Amino acid sequence: MIPWWAGLIIAIVSAVIGGIIGFIITRKVIQKQLKDNPPINENQIRAMYRSMGRKPSEADIKKTMNAVKRGK
Repeated sequence: MIPWWAGLIIAIVSAVIGGIIGFIITRKVIQKQLKDNPPINENQIRAMYRSMGRKPSEADIKKTMNAVKRGK
C-alpha cells in the first residue's frame, strides 16, 4: 500500500497530464474543422451583398474576406 501523499501526487500529476493531452487533442480537432469548413466564404459574402440590394465588385468581396481573416 502506498502512502497517502504519494497517491495525492500521482492524482495531481495524472490530472495535469490529462488536461494537457485533452487540450492538444481538442485544439487539433477544432483547427481541422475550421480548415475543412471555413466560417464564411466568398459565395456567402456575395449573397450577403445581394440581399442588401447591391451588386458586389470583386474588390468588395476581397476587402470583406480580408477583414474576416484579420478578425480571427
